[in-house]
Amino acid sequence: MAVEVLVPEMGESVLEATVTEWLKNEGDYVNVGDVLVELETDKVNLEVGAKSAGTLAKIKVKAGQDVEVGDVLGEIDEQAEEPDAPKSEPDPKAETETVPSGQKDEEKQKADRSNDRQEERQVAPQITPVASRMAREKGVDVSRISGSGHEGRITRTDVEDFIREKEKTRDTEKQVQAEPEAKAGVSEDEMPTSRREERIKMSRRRRTIASRLLEAQQTTAMLTTFNEIDMSAVMDLRVRRNENFQEREGIKLGFMSFFVKASVGALKAFPRINAEIQDDEFVLKHYYDMGIAIGAEEGLVVPVIREVDRLSFAEIERRIKELVEKTNQGKLLIEDLQGGTFTITNGGVFGSLLSTPILNPPQVGILGMHKIEERPIALDGEVVIRPMMYVALSYDHRIVDGREAVQFLVKIKELVEDPEKLLLEG
Repeated sequence: MAVEVLVPEMGESVLEATVTEWLKNEGDYVNVGDVLVELETDKVNLEVGAKSAGTLAKIKVKAGQDVEVGDVLGEIDEQAEEPDAPKSEPDPKAETETVPSGQKDEEKQKADRSNDRQEERQVAPQITPVASRMAREKGVDVSRISGSGHEGRITRTDVEDFIREKEKTRDTEKQVQAEPEAKAGVSEDEMPTSRREERIKMSRRRRTIASRLLEAQQTTAMLTTFNEIDMSAVMDLRVRRNENFQEREGIKLGFMSFFVKASVGALKAFPRINAEIQDDEFVLKHYYDMGIAIGAEEGLVVPVIREVDRLSFAEIERRIKELVEKTNQGKLLIEDLQGGTFTITNGGVFGSLLSTPILNPPQVGILGMHKIEERPIALDGEVVIRPMMYVALSYDHRIVDGREAVQFLVKIKELVEDPEKLLLEG
């Protein structure tokens, strides 16, 4: 009896996926739980396992094709019997009597090739799904690449750098070969110029990011307001308390926890920024599930910290660290990305001085942090140098008025510049 391998339910609002890679081939025997195929959604990568033992009789959807929940990926023949394991101690006398020497040599070569393949699998480098697909498409030998990701994992950037260096070497060789021709009378003006183009299919996540950015632009009345924050008090507090904090909590005291706490305090003061629009109503949310934007290899993801108002500074820092590690390792779950009432994005880690963050619908507000830079400011009638950060709030003007948006940022500024007040109101 043939058992269908179906695309499973993938979580709230996730209806489509792309087949990334089949890990089993047609004709392979599989046991219950063996991973058959990997799917890429707009949020995470999923592994589909075998629910029945048998032979993978048919693969119906090839790598690179899009599928929906419930689609048939392949078929497993349950009636197929598991192949017998090879005997560990064959009778050398019987082998001598019944197997010709030529056949013995051939069987020995097959065994050697099987051992070689087994050794290759054992030493195969860890590689992200996107990097694996790119390497396969470009014909790159991943064993020649050094991984820069977590625990030496090979990332898409590593593959791109390897390809770029390979092309640079090839271009240099072509230039060396072309020099004799130039000396033979071909002028530099007549030499062909390099106008390479490369066509790369967008991943499902990148396509979803593109569509959601367009959706945010087309379906919201988005505006952005700005302010600047003197980070002196927070930086001084971190210098004085970070060592004790790290010894006690086992994690460094970062800037994000201050802005998360300040955002909670500001959202409590201006609740419509923690809402969403549904038809002709807006829904005020009296809980605070904070989205933290993280720049992943495959594109930006926004995992969510639940009920962040109930967490301490240390708990917030630990939760952010866990989400960053899961993102880098490709281990985010659908549940990590669902929901969220407000988002914080920190372009400052990449050196951004100022930007206008784009809303993450159906949320109506997103806070943008930026690079801390020492600048001269007027303070008490004097010009002083202070570590300053520009902050930006993008908001949906359909529900949030400009006055609220400006006051929201002023509240963020007040709380971050006065950490004692932050502890009381955040």
